[in-house]
Amino acid sequence: MTTSFKPLGNRVVVEPLEGEEAMSSGGIYIPDTAKEKPQEGTIVAAGPGRLTDDGSRVPMELEVGDTVVYSKYAGTEYKEGDIEYLVLREDDILFKK
Repeated sequence: MTTSFKPLGNRVVVEPLEGEEAMSSGGIYIPDTAKEKPQEGTIVAAGPGRLTDDGSRVPMELEVGDTVVYSKYAGTEYKEGDIEYLVLREDDILFKK
């Protein structure tokens, strides 16, 4: 997947994984607005890393293609075309799979 944007510093762009159709045990469909947002996704773009006070760069531990789990309310949503992305700081990533 190629994106037309490049995140700056220690930010990554994540494409959230699709959740399965939500249905209650009684067979009632749960609308998108009532579903919980996914907390797992794939990194599609990564910045070069953060700058320290002395001007040196700390490289990212994450790379494009990593599947990660991130904080529930972290990041900024960004939509390009029909695809919704999430822009996160590297610190908001809990772990990679």
